[in-house]
Amino acid sequence: MMKKIIALIFATLVAATAQAQETPDVLIKQVTEDVLEIVRNDKDIQSGNTQKAIDLVDKKVLPHFDFLHMTALALGKDWRKATPQQQQQLTTEFKTLLVRTYSNALTGYKNQKVVYKPFKMNAGETDVLVRTEVLQPGSKAIQLDYSLEKKESGWKVYDVTVAGISLVTNYRDQFAQEVRNGGVDGLIATVAAKNKSLESNLAKAEKK
Repeated sequence: MMKKIIALIFATLVAATAQAQETPDVLIKQVTEDVLEIVRNDKDIQSGNTQKAIDLVDKKVLPHFDFLHMTALALGKDWRKATPQQQQQLTTEFKTLLVRTYSNALTGYKNQKVVYKPFKMNAGETDVLVRTEVLQPGSKAIQLDYSLEKKESGWKVYDVTVAGISLVTNYRDQFAQEVRNGGVDGLIATVAAKNKSLESNLAKAEKK
C-alpha cells in the first residue's frame, strides 16, 4: 500500500517550463490533475507496463526533484564523509532505485483522488510544505505532504511524507547500517545491486 501511495508522489509532479514559477501549492495541484488524467487514460500503464511508467517518470517527473538534496538527507552525517565522486554515484543510484521501485507501483493506480489542504506562504519564503490527502475507495485516506525548496530553476521537492513517514528518513536507517558494514562504497554497491535486480525482474516480466 505504501508503495502505491508513494507512486502518486511521482505521478503528481509533472510540470511544463511555463509552470516553473508558480507558487508550490498551485504547481502541485495543476500537475497532479494533469498527470492523473493521463494515467487514467493510459491502458498500458494500468495493465502493468512498468517500462512505460518509467519513461513517464524519467521524462516528466525527475526535473522537479532535487535528488542531490534528498540523498544528502538520507545519508545524514555520513554525507560529509563521502567524496564528491561518491556523492554523485550514490545520488545516481538512489534516483534509479526510487524511479524503478515506484514506477512499478504506479501501474497499480486505481482511481484515487487527491484533496489539497489550505496553504499559506510568507513573502520571500523558500522552504515550504504542501499538504495533500489521498482518498481511496474503501480505504482510509492517506496524508501526503511535499517538502519543497525554491531554486533558481523553480520549486524542487526534496522530501515527501506519507502518513507521517518521511521518505528520506525511511531510508536513513538502511543507509546508515550499510555504511557501518561496508563504508560509503559498500552502500553504493548495495544500492547498485538492488537496481540491477529490479532491472532484471523488469526484463523477465517483459518477455512473458
